[in-house]
Amino acid sequence: MEKGLLEKTGKSLDHWIKVVKDSRLQKHGEILKFLKSEHGFTHGFANFVSLKARASDAGSIDNNTLLENQYKGKESLLPIYEKLVKEIETFGEDVTRTPKKAAVSMIRKKQFALIKPATKTRVDLGLKLKGKPTTDRLGDSGPFGTMCTHRVQLTSVDQVDDQLIGWLKEAYEMAD
Repeated sequence: MEKGLLEKTGKSLDHWIKVVKDSRLQKHGEILKFLKSEHGFTHGFANFVSLKARASDAGSIDNNTLLENQYKGKESLLPIYEKLVKEIETFGEDVTRTPKKAAVSMIRKKQFALIKPATKTRVDLGLKLKGKPTTDRLGDSGPFGTMCTHRVQLTSVDQVDDQLIGWLKEAYEMAD
């Protein structure tokens, strides 16, 4: 987005952040409206600049804080997350763990899994397993939409078993 912003406007992200700060606007919606009406921004670029100016995007928050915020009030689910990560990291050196505001993406060349504390009692594990039929346990993607093809709902660390690790490994291999 930052490169596209420079190409589209001829001005850097830092320039636009200063424009927003100089406007003294605080609310996201006000900043969007200002950038669109006064500077001809598309929604996507206005949203990007607003988030960066207010340092409220995931990229402006360190990974440990993102993870802490995801599991705040859901600390009992951390062992499930930790077990999943431990197993995934045995697949290869090419796994990248990318925390976001609500979930952690596991990426090889492409995202192959998404770990999200969905409720206070459940972690949802999204998997990209194109062409694999659903089962009672390996459900459709649900709220993950097109980010994943399947979802497994986990309520205890014991559910991170050989079958689940097999699906994770399969998703990892498909992301090559």
